[in-house]
Amino acid sequence: MYLQQNYMNSEIINIGDEILIGQINNTNAQWLAKELQKLGIENRKISVIPDHPGDIRNALHNTRARIVVVTGGLGPTSDDLTKQSITEFFDDKLVFHPEIEAHIKQMFAKINYPYTDNNKGQSYLPGKAQILWNHYGTAPGIWIEKNNRLFIFLPGVPFEMKHIFENEVVPKIKKKFDLPYLYYKTVTVFGIGESLLADRIKEWEKNLPNNIKPAYLPHPGRIRIRLSAKGRELNQLKQIIDEQIQKLKSYIPDLTVSEQVEDLALAVHQKLSTTGKKIAFAESCTGGLLVSGLTQIPGASKFLMGGIVAYQTNVKIKTLNVDPGLIKKYSVVHEKIALSMAENVRKIMGSDIGIATTGNAGPTKGDSDAELGTCIIAVVTAQNQQVYSFKFGQPREKAVKKTVSKAYELIINL
Repeated sequence: MYLQQNYMNSEIINIGDEILIGQINNTNAQWLAKELQKLGIENRKISVIPDHPGDIRNALHNTRARIVVVTGGLGPTSDDLTKQSITEFFDDKLVFHPEIEAHIKQMFAKINYPYTDNNKGQSYLPGKAQILWNHYGTAPGIWIEKNNRLFIFLPGVPFEMKHIFENEVVPKIKKKFDLPYLYYKTVTVFGIGESLLADRIKEWEKNLPNNIKPAYLPHPGRIRIRLSAKGRELNQLKQIIDEQIQKLKSYIPDLTVSEQVEDLALAVHQKLSTTGKKIAFAESCTGGLLVSGLTQIPGASKFLMGGIVAYQTNVKIKTLNVDPGLIKKYSVVHEKIALSMAENVRKIMGSDIGIATTGNAGPTKGDSDAELGTCIIAVVTAQNQQVYSFKFGQPREKAVKKTVSKAYELIINL
């Protein structure tokens, strides 16, 4: 992916009490940050403030960004105070725009909706503002320049905000600024922790060209490495990044490095679709999450035979045919139990690969005295049997997620 870049930075300010109290997620900030980066604008700060005049004015006064994007508070109701606040901040006055009123009346007429004085208030903008047309709602966006800085105000309704930004803001920014390219590419490394990976590739990172910046983005079961490069020649940037990715792979030949796949379930899906091997699962501590992760991706029926969630001990015995004598001797959280579950589910479903999980995920112990956070994974084929015991600790959600990720890694590395 390529972006255009000069030293241009931005700040995103989201106005809304509903965000501050956790009533809604701040999806506007996430979306805007990505879109600004695509333009080559480095976003330096995201803040959320109440819909209060003093907070709005203070936020505008304190920002030091070249481009400030503000969302929220432009609606027709009495609690939307952004327009009045920014008018005061810019020492301006509100000016009536009959063309905005005509647009709103035409929109309402199409849906037979009454036009009120509240709606007329939407037709007033600061006198120094340029109109950013909103074809999906009544609140237009606002574009104001002051002291070599750009202020952009957008409605908080996500689909209106996105529409205005894509169709009004982006063309104006591209016309106003001459921005060279920023090219970035992300690779995903599976099967290793962040600190271990950083240690193994420290020489690679040390020898990166000066114009390439790496960033580590850890997730359970995988590490994403984003490489960013700035310059005027796009093709040259692409070539440099690709060369560095090939060098990265040479440092970790035993690990799976993907330039396309960031999700472990998708990586498993692609591997099994390619090999043609059939797989079946016997899940205890993971509760069906392994099967669920694969079935959410279309085409899993090519390789997935099915799964059995054997959560209780009697299901392991009656459905998976685990020897009750083994359970009595070792308890349900043991390598031998996991191997029996994996082998038996493979036979029951006629698959090439059998995967089993059993453990004490917590927060309390079940039919075993194994340490909380203990998770065991067995991988069985006609030619080989492997079993692994892990101490993933607490809380429960962490132990379960790590078990799912580790099981997928083991399948990828078969």
